[in-house]
Amino acid sequence: MARVSQEHLDARRRQILDGAALCFARNGFHATSMQDVLKEVDLSAGAVYRYFSGKEELIGAIVAEVMGEVRAAFEEAARQSPPPPPDVLVATVLGRTLEARGFLGADGQPAFPRLVVQVWTETARNEELAAVLREGYDAVRAAWTAVVRAYQRDGAMRDDLPADDVARTMIAAAQGFIVQQSLFGPVPVEVLRNGLRALMSMGRTSKGS
Repeated sequence: MARVSQEHLDARRRQILDGAALCFARNGFHATSMQDVLKEVDLSAGAVYRYFSGKEELIGAIVAEVMGEVRAAFEEAARQSPPPPPDVLVATVLGRTLEARGFLGADGQPAFPRLVVQVWTETARNEELAAVLREGYDAVRAAWTAVVRAYQRDGAMRDDLPADDVARTMIAAAQGFIVQQSLFGPVPVEVLRNGLRALMSMGRTSKGS
């Protein structure tokens, strides 16, 4: 029997994850059955269960993957000298994440923000998913804290306040923006960038600075 390549296995796993994420975002986590996922990805039950044992493992894999992408983006920024300013950095990473997960819901609107909010809600009853989310959040926070420390070393940000406090605040800004998109519809990431830029400009007297 012909041996299946790793590339094929990775592509099949990607197909399942993308299809499941679309189902969850479109119909809600509890309203989506594994049969819905099978239909979406057009695969047999055996093919899907080879990779994932059920909905909980699927959503956990999606969460871990997204958090990993965000963490990697900020770890890359931390290696730059100096790293991009917060308004550019937060908007760029969030925009990249939203664009990478650009699938649409049944209403034709971007579905990823709704999926994120559903995941947060699900963690209240699913301890395993909550653990995955906490682990991802801790890793992302560490990456963002490293960026803040780079700002402080370069003299771009005051260094008399804890870097972790600043990192948590930047994360909160991104999370709040996702919630707004989920509740009120899509908004360009430039809105977040401009808002952060305006807040960063407080105390400056020259126009356009």
